[in-house]
This record gives sequence, C-alpha cells and structure tokens, in this order.
Amino acid sequence: MMMLELYVFVLAAFTGYMVISRVPPLLHTPLMAATNAISGISLVGSLIAAGARHSNVATVLGFIAVVCATSNIVGGFLITDRMLKMFQRGKPKPADRVTGALDDA
Repeated sequence: MMMLELYVFVLAAFTGYMVISRVPPLLHTPLMAATNAISGISLVGSLIAAGARHSNVATVLGFIAVVCATSNIVGGFLITDRMLKMFQRGKPKPADRVTGALDDA
C-alpha cells in the first residue's frame, strides 16, 4: 500500500512540474490566484480538522495543517503582489485638464 501511495505522489509531482513549467509568464498571476483559492479551501478543511477534537493527534496534525496552509496563502499573496508590480508601468503623468463651462460653477 505504501508503494502505491509513493507512486501516486511521484506521478503527481512530476505532472505538476510539467504543467507549471509550460505556463507562459503572462499567465502566472492568474494561476497564482487560483492556487491561493485552493489554499483557502485547504485552510478551511484544516481548521475543521483542528477543531473537531477527535483525538490529540488529530488536533495537533490539524494545527500543523493550519500553519502550513496559512503560510502558503500568505506566501502566495506576496508572490502575486510582487508579480503584479513587475507589470506596472511608471507613474502616469497627470493629463492636461480641459476646462469647461461646468468647472466654472
């Protein structure tokens, strides 16, 4: 059974790496936003697991899952923010204002 789980893990890791490596740079920001949403779902699940109090082991593992999911979400938002700043242009110059009859009122 352990061998099957290891096989699935290695196959998922390889597939994930191949999918991510072929994403063009322009699509990385939407992909990170989707990943943050999935991490939010895992955070909700880990909060439920930590608060269920089935056993001490389940509570500790749930707490560890909450910490991991939270750090994943925070890191994802920081990376997304940094990537969005790469696409920003310099500060635009204020456009010359055209004054009209409504501005005199």
